[in-house]
Amino acid sequence: MYAIVEMAGQQFKVAKDQKVYVHRLQTEEGKKVTFDKVLLLDDNGNVTVGAPVIDGAAVEAKVVKHLRGDKVIVFHKKRRKGYRKKNGHRQSLTEIIVESIVAKGAKKAAPAKPKKEAAPKEATKAVAPKKAAAPKKEVAKKEAAPKAVEDFSKKTVAELKDLAKAAGITGISSMKKAELIEALKK
Repeated sequence: MYAIVEMAGQQFKVAKDQKVYVHRLQTEEGKKVTFDKVLLLDDNGNVTVGAPVIDGAAVEAKVVKHLRGDKVIVFHKKRRKGYRKKNGHRQSLTEIIVESIVAKGAKKAAPAKPKKEAAPKEATKAVAPKKAAAPKKEVAKKEAAPKAVEDFSKKTVAELKDLAKAAGITGISSMKKAELIEALKK
């Protein structure tokens, strides 16, 4: 019996008691891992193909150890240009041993939905009337703000022109930043 399984973004043909090296998994050494993305199962000539995966099928494996692969040298050269670049790479791997292949009855690893999402939705319904009252206070603060002296030097020319247009100042298209600031302070 063998299966074709997707593990860590790659597809592997695995059988019981087979040792496989896959990209680094976040599981600790000695722990068991279940892969539920089984694409094909062969049970002594009885082949089952998934579309895209087989429901209820899983491969159970044990993480033996984490290690790094052999060093691969990456060398770039452009002839007659004096350009040479040498890099090395070692892939992080996880060694696993396949313990069993389950054809039917395996439970799918469902993504855990946080319970906190439901509570804020209910809370927003209760808080909604309070939020409606808050913008009225902010509008009052914004109206009071132009009366106080603002720091126009931190604003951009476009923002200053918008403020000048709102204040009713004419001839702003030919004004520079310093002239806009003087006109707005008056």
